[in-house]
Amino acid sequence: MSGKLVAAIATLIARPDIGPALIIGAETAVSLIIVVALYGLARVLRLGGDVRIADAAHAARLAEAASTGFAAQDITLDRARIGALVRNGEGRILLIRRHGARFVGSELTSHQGIRLDRHTLTLETGDPQFGALTLDLGADAQIWAASLRRLETVDSAA
Repeated sequence: MSGKLVAAIATLIARPDIGPALIIGAETAVSLIIVVALYGLARVLRLGGDVRIADAAHAARLAEAASTGFAAQDITLDRARIGALVRNGEGRILLIRRHGARFVGSELTSHQGIRLDRHTLTLETGDPQFGALTLDLGADAQIWAASLRRLETVDSAA
């Protein structure tokens, strides 16, 4: 089909009796058709879109994928569902966040760089590739901030 389209456009351009307005119109129409076709292809391949954490079970699966053997026991999700905090039975805490169209995890080992502001918790892991993340945890923010303050104490005792 694209060969026929190219041949038709070449025929139109070769005709001296066709004005430039018609040629520009044909080029515009072809460009529009190509854009719509690319949009359709992106939809079929499910590219793009708004990636969010569906629920606590999804966050637990993401934590397991980020750190093999990580069995989630306590999970809190950001209200926008772009991040989560996940704790296992050993007291290890994993921060899950969106990175492009995927999710990545980073273990929190210290309470340094963690700030509480009412219902939000800002976490800086110290990893420049991971960056800082502000999670809106609602009432859970204070509970998690308190448990994160104990991280350094646990590491110092070990």
